[in-house]
Amino acid sequence: MLSLIELLQQLIACPSVTPKDAGCQILISQHLQRLGFEIEHLPFGDVNNFWARRGKNEPLFVFAGHTDVVPTGPVEKWDMPPFEGKINNGLLYGRGSADMKGSLAAMLIACEKFITHNPNHYGSMAWLITSDEEGPSINGSAKVVETLKNRNVKIDYCLVGEPTCEEKLGDTLKIGRRGSLSGHLIIQGKQGHIAYPKLAKNPIHLFSPVLAELLQTQWDNTTNPEFQATSFQISNINAGTGAGNVIPDILDIKFNFRYSPVTTSEKLQKMVEEILKKNNLDYRLNWLPGGGKPFLSYAGRLRNNAISSIKEITGIFPNTSTTGGVSDARFIAPLGTEVIEFGPCNRTIHQINEYVSITDLEQLVLIYETLLKKMLLNLK
Repeated sequence: MLSLIELLQQLIACPSVTPKDAGCQILISQHLQRLGFEIEHLPFGDVNNFWARRGKNEPLFVFAGHTDVVPTGPVEKWDMPPFEGKINNGLLYGRGSADMKGSLAAMLIACEKFITHNPNHYGSMAWLITSDEEGPSINGSAKVVETLKNRNVKIDYCLVGEPTCEEKLGDTLKIGRRGSLSGHLIIQGKQGHIAYPKLAKNPIHLFSPVLAELLQTQWDNTTNPEFQATSFQISNINAGTGAGNVIPDILDIKFNFRYSPVTTSEKLQKMVEEILKKNNLDYRLNWLPGGGKPFLSYAGRLRNNAISSIKEITGIFPNTSTTGGVSDARFIAPLGTEVIEFGPCNRTIHQINEYVSITDLEQLVLIYETLLKKMLLNLK
């Protein structure tokens, strides 16, 4: 087996921008096969996935994650090459170093250490890996979970290695996520000369009072102490021909809701459409696929043992959180699985000069290994 750093550098050297895997999954699965895992590659469309399992008994503990990364942005703005894994002052730089190839490397080393010392552990271990987490998330974990469900595979516990920590390794453990709902709205107006506004209909002006109402609307009738309130945000808004003397004919808007379990996507859609209709707008509204429903994982053995493992290695008692974007945990939690997310600090993810602390990764290996001991050496 490679060292932790060598393994991570090899993973980063694979330019696996969504939905490409670029060889990451072959590298990981080869190491897992040497550790006694049975490997099954499950490609769907242009997405690579694999399921690896060691053992046939219950309970089943799963490491889940993704090998795909977001684009680098302008490469010339990076201080270190984004696909080389260069080290400077104890930090390893590269696209995916924190999100989430660092976690994958730590998981693999932790599995090797645990299995070497405990080859006859209780239960089973598995890996569920995709190259479609940063993209549409249609042919990735969602399809693998559906396949496993059809086979009546029962996942008891799952740790997703997303970068969850904020300031220090160990400060945050994710126990759920808000849902995501996106919409694409077109407001129809009438193009005309800006000096003759009565002969035109400005869709920007028509939408302005509606936008104010959307921003002021309270979307939740109640609250959940584990979640932030539902939030409506516009991500893109475009209009105009580029000329300074032309009233545009359409306004193009893309927006998103992040919502808690106290509401539903169906309710949010209905509320938006009621606001649009009562303002007599000429509009087209499409609700976009690819979002996820909110979930909150129950507190059980996995959460309790993760908290104690984190505290044992770092000395920090982690906060439990449901903040942040969506993750593939949303596909696994509905199986009745106890799911948590834990990984390195997320302060540089998706940014130029993404990096991960080598010291943090070494501690992450110990946390994952300690958790495996608590979960698979003692079933109480």
